[in-house]
Amino acid sequence: MKNKKVIRKAVFPVAGLGTRFLPATKASPKEMLPIVDKPLIQYAAEEAVEAGIEQLIFVTSGSKRSIEDHFDKNQELEDELLWRGKYKLLSMIRNIVPEGVSCIYIRQQEALGLGHAVLCAKPIVGEEPFAIILADDLIDGKQNSCLSQMIDIYKRQNCSVIAVENIARTETSNYGIIKPEPLYEGVSKITNIVEKPSPEQAPSTLGVVGRYILTPQIFDYLKTVDRGSGGEIQLTDAIAKLLADEQVLACQFQGIRYDCGNKLGYLTATIDYALQHPNLREAFREHLSNVCKKINIGNSE
Repeated sequence: MKNKKVIRKAVFPVAGLGTRFLPATKASPKEMLPIVDKPLIQYAAEEAVEAGIEQLIFVTSGSKRSIEDHFDKNQELEDELLWRGKYKLLSMIRNIVPEGVSCIYIRQQEALGLGHAVLCAKPIVGEEPFAIILADDLIDGKQNSCLSQMIDIYKRQNCSVIAVENIARTETSNYGIIKPEPLYEGVSKITNIVEKPSPEQAPSTLGVVGRYILTPQIFDYLKTVDRGSGGEIQLTDAIAKLLADEQVLACQFQGIRYDCGNKLGYLTATIDYALQHPNLREAFREHLSNVCKKINIGNSE
């Protein structure tokens, strides 16, 4: 068995245009859209740090400077908060990137898909296993984050791990879909994976969501895989080829996933996270109760 390596690096593909949220994303990245008081990309970074990641690798485009600014130091703001005695806020912004964690930024020069974005990170990832986190998929892992659950499986099995979720069969054409061979509770061996199959052709209803742990061998396939769905280099297609050489497991994680790449998922996440927010939940719950009463009154008339 190959020597196990610690997962130290996570790749965040953030070069997409966010067209489903226009005009809000015309000048601001979709990853900077806030869920209550934190942008999506910060939730993703916090999940990585909680799981023990030390290097955050952002694959960006020229329009994503605000992501870099968010994780960078803002001396003017810090000085102002210090002068006003707002020490809690000062501590909050100083610790967006904890000590011992570094941020690295790489430009994706062409919009050639998720697989190409991951390939752009190869010079930094090197020959290490690594994580991929898609900020669009906000996952509330409750007791243990999704990535932490996946790393636990990696430590036991020493192979690539992909997060999956049971979806409606009518939705298979929006996901990479796996063919599973159950191993133990919540974990399956992937025997095949298909990008966006029709409901009739889907091998299961287990759809891949935005969390991956991959061995560096994936880069060999990303270099040579043909362009797939949408004329892009699909990560799913490269994983399908990886299956011929090594075991890849699927993790049916414990937690709630919010697809913040669409408006309904984004709004749902905003409501649920507001109901958990220590400073907002009581007042917001009361507001929602009043809204529900108005809706019920309207429906009864």
